[in-house]
Amino acid sequence: MKTVITAAILFTPLEHIDSPIVTIEDGHILAINSRKQIEMPSNAQHFDFPDLVLAPGLIDIHVHGGSGHDVMETDRSALSAIQRRMAKHGVTSYLPTTVTATEERILKALEHLGKAISKSHQNDGSRPVGIHLEGPFISHAKRGVHPPENLVQPSQEIFERFWQASGGTIRMMTIAPELAGAIETIRHAKKLGVHSSLGHSNATYGETNLGIDAGADHATHTFNAMRPLDHREPGILGAVLSDDRLSADIIADGIHTDPSMVKLFLHAKGPERAVLITDAISATGMPDGRYKLGALDVDVKGDRCEHEGKLAGSVLTLDRAVRNVMSFAQWKLQQALRLATLNPAWLLGIEDHKGTLAPGRDADLVVLTPSGEVVQTFVGGMACV
Repeated sequence: MKTVITAAILFTPLEHIDSPIVTIEDGHILAINSRKQIEMPSNAQHFDFPDLVLAPGLIDIHVHGGSGHDVMETDRSALSAIQRRMAKHGVTSYLPTTVTATEERILKALEHLGKAISKSHQNDGSRPVGIHLEGPFISHAKRGVHPPENLVQPSQEIFERFWQASGGTIRMMTIAPELAGAIETIRHAKKLGVHSSLGHSNATYGETNLGIDAGADHATHTFNAMRPLDHREPGILGAVLSDDRLSADIIADGIHTDPSMVKLFLHAKGPERAVLITDAISATGMPDGRYKLGALDVDVKGDRCEHEGKLAGSVLTLDRAVRNVMSFAQWKLQQALRLATLNPAWLLGIEDHKGTLAPGRDADLVVLTPSGEVVQTFVGGMACV
């Protein structure tokens, strides 16, 4: 049976269509038209959202958990709870993100997540489209809360073990380019189609450029866990902000980065290369208390998550990040949505079926108020919330 969705306006997100009619069948978009052009299709399930906005489903490339669960738990019910929570906030695709732990624990988590990705057609909310490996290839100096005893020097051999355990589903790897073995590991990962994201790094400007030359094409939570910017030694941050070979993401919660710095970041990277992430942990959507980030205990009060006095992830949701960009940088909804839809899809190389609304694409849509509040989410044409 066909499904038809109508609304006041649709953002593709690059273009907008007034009075749209989106026709869906078998999980894909058949057609997008305006009610000014065609009549309403007959014999179709109809969802009507007058005065509301249709947009592509949001894509979060950095998620550790939510609803009291962590993605490194080897329990399918944990992922289901996380995915249902994300769908309530408009996220239809995501990268479950690991955290530094013992190699044994990372391998078990990767195996579990890889199997979950192979079954991601099951409709229980947002769907995983790959894994983000955050740690253990990061700098001791900029490790944040990642346990120092589990950090290791990057190597092709260790990465290959991770790759095999995941069933070839790792899509992104955060890595510090200054570490011995990093350049070779970045090159190896690129051959496998894995995006190397520079982060948790104390690299100099020159060391960062070596990583980019080797194939790194993104940066992880810009400003956080990075060598500070200096006018004589720009360091990793100077390269991230100025090099057009890199896209970069940011935690736009007003805690990890001041609103003025979010605005600076958006000005530097522009609408084409900026990506919004949440870095959300298990506490997302939960009351204040103590929660897990991997094996770490994290104390959560309000919007702040800390482990031993250091920031440890966030409880940010991606729809709120979009609204924060509208507030912090005075961007319009259509502009802000691109940072959580098309841009991450381009980065991951899935823009041919996700991140934009067009015939033939996956029917992943979010229904929003004009101010960016989520009303309804569709994954594969099925209503989730």
